[in-house]
Amino acid sequence: MPGKDGWQPRITLRQLLSHTAGTTVHGFPGYPASGPWPTVPESLRGIPPANTQPVVVDILPGSQFRYSGGGTTIAQQVVVDVTGTPFPELMRELILDPLGMKDSGYEQPARSVFVKRAARGHPLNGTEIEGGYHVYPEMAAAELWTSAADLALLGAEVMRALRGDASKLALAPETVSSMLRPQLPDQEIGQEFVGLGWFCAGKEQNFRFFHDGWNHGYVASMLMLPTIGKGAVVMLNSNQGWMLRGEVTAAVGREYGWPALKDIPEISDIVPNVAYPGTYESVNGKIMVARDGNRLLVEFAHQQALPVYPAAAGEFFATAIDLRLRFAGGDQARPSELTVVNGNKTASFKRTD
Repeated sequence: MPGKDGWQPRITLRQLLSHTAGTTVHGFPGYPASGPWPTVPESLRGIPPANTQPVVVDILPGSQFRYSGGGTTIAQQVVVDVTGTPFPELMRELILDPLGMKDSGYEQPARSVFVKRAARGHPLNGTEIEGGYHVYPEMAAAELWTSAADLALLGAEVMRALRGDASKLALAPETVSSMLRPQLPDQEIGQEFVGLGWFCAGKEQNFRFFHDGWNHGYVASMLMLPTIGKGAVVMLNSNQGWMLRGEVTAAVGREYGWPALKDIPEISDIVPNVAYPGTYESVNGKIMVARDGNRLLVEFAHQQALPVYPAAAGEFFATAIDLRLRFAGGDQARPSELTVVNGNKTASFKRTD
């Protein structure tokens, strides 16, 4: 996977599994059940009959998160090369059979026992896919045939291993814990981040690991709350049903008394006599901050002023979007630095007035 000018990027398996390796190709559209299908090396190189671009590294590895099914496919090929075992066999040996996931498999095309029972996919136009489904040589990223019950077995096993129970997958609690931790220095527990294979958000009772799925004609969602030992898996055979994933999961949470999953801190009192208002700038633009009673109004370029509220830890947070502000500097009465956490992105600004 050489870069331009002969540059050979150094990437790690940890970076590939946390989508921080700088690799390209977000996802894969799949191939008609009738074929032709590329091999995994052909898909990675973008060689026909592959229908996607080559997977390359085009940003500095380890510097930021960017979802890349291409990177996951590199990881797939790595474990096949190292073990000498076809990926479907390896996954059946290490995960599917130990957990009793009898309705799951990575075989391409799908085994006849699955095809006879599988729900046929429907893309956004609501019309059944010709042949019923697409084939994905990029198995680790896109092609697990499974059921909601089988995915729930996997989620429950990860939660058991995390709390130290005997694991059918031979996973130590420390190993699972490391999978559910931030992988970049600007990430932290409480904000949304990607661990190893899992997306994570929240903290304490609200901490959760999850992953959504989207293939041609199918959508899915899997969410687990390890602190309370609860979770839900939702699968639909229509891309038009993508919004139902969250609705069904929320309904399950209400029925079984889950804690609220929206992590909104309690509003505290703004620290008196601190000159938060001002203009803060960086290469990312300019931010105007004004005081409005017990809150601040933050104005980003081309946007209405957004109210943010003080939290107990000296931060400010927005209730309208996932946004947090942290003021700092040598003079506590007049902050000279502003850190903005917007979703999973962090940016720093300097006072200019």
